[in-house]
Amino acid sequence: MNPKVALVTGANRGLGRETCRQLLAKGYRVIVSARSLQAAQQTVDQLDSPLAVAAKLDVTGVQSITNLVFQISQNFGVLDLLINNAAIHYDTWQHAVNADLPQVREAAETNLYGPWQMVQSFLPLLRLSRAGRIVNVSSGAGALSNMSGSTPAYSLSKLALNGLTQMLAAELNEDGILVNAVCPGWVATDMGGAGGRPIEDGASGIVWAATLPDSGPSGGFFRDGKPIAW
Repeated sequence: MNPKVALVTGANRGLGRETCRQLLAKGYRVIVSARSLQAAQQTVDQLDSPLAVAAKLDVTGVQSITNLVFQISQNFGVLDLLINNAAIHYDTWQHAVNADLPQVREAAETNLYGPWQMVQSFLPLLRLSRAGRIVNVSSGAGALSNMSGSTPAYSLSKLALNGLTQMLAAELNEDGILVNAVCPGWVATDMGGAGGRPIEDGASGIVWAATLPDSGPSGGFFRDGKPIAW
């Protein structure tokens, strides 16, 4: 039986790389994508698995996404799992009252419109799966219940991503495609900084949502496999 095919964006470091490692351990064929093919290939070499494949992908570039759709269609004919992990601008230096709006728009291009375009583009391949799954890597910073004036670019883009998750879940329910948002918590990555919990713990919650059974939830917001406030 052919292994399930997973695509992880922003997979060359941190949570993305660890998520790939855990999926490979579960027997998935994992497409390790990054804006630089060299960076993706270096990660594949580090993962040291015959099931790992490097791919160049810029989630803000329509042509880049289209090229990868074609490659996956030609090579595998299906996509079982899409993990929208790529994100930018954890802008701890900003506040809503004086935010650099071009920077806010730039964050939205990667953190919101990127995943949105990815889903739209890969949906035909996801619909060919017997158990399609979409996981949007979000953040508690994007929960209305936890909203403040800080990190406006990051927080608002993740808030919108949470909303998109609910919309997609409602529309794809009849297709049997589960769509969920996951907050990995404060993790010790390049973006999160020192002091966070181990990357392995944050990634395990993403993999939990990625491997849900058909009876699993959809349209939810989770951390460590447990629902959290929106």
